[in-house]
Amino acid sequence: MMKIKSADNTTSQVYADAAGIRKAVFVNEQGISAQLEFDGLDDQVTHYVGYVDDQPVTTARIRLDGQTAHIQRVATLKAFRYHGYALALLKQVIAQIDASVSLELNAQATAIGLYEQLGFKQTGTPFEEVGIKHIKMVLKRA
Repeated sequence: MMKIKSADNTTSQVYADAAGIRKAVFVNEQGISAQLEFDGLDDQVTHYVGYVDDQPVTTARIRLDGQTAHIQRVATLKAFRYHGYALALLKQVIAQIDASVSLELNAQATAIGLYEQLGFKQTGTPFEEVGIKHIKMVLKRA
């Protein structure tokens, strides 16, 4: 069973665990520069990490901007993918966000199916960010 922890700062173990997952996935696997990945917004967001047997395996961050919550930096360590951990993490995170707040994200093309399982719909046209194809997705609630 996965346990989820959150932090609103960059000094906690939760943030250190989130940063470790992001470095492994985005920097080491996908080749995104650490400077772009760690964009200076980490002290303005809430970080979530899913733990399996006390090991951090999946992460996401939420950035609130008025009445919009931006889901960002969703990543799962390679050995733990396709077990539903990111889906479970996002379900819990979304449930904690007030229903009046709209949800949006920029999905990597390879992750569109994950977000569609949560009810997100593609909007706009695909675009490239850090050399990776993305598309904006939104979740309409209420």
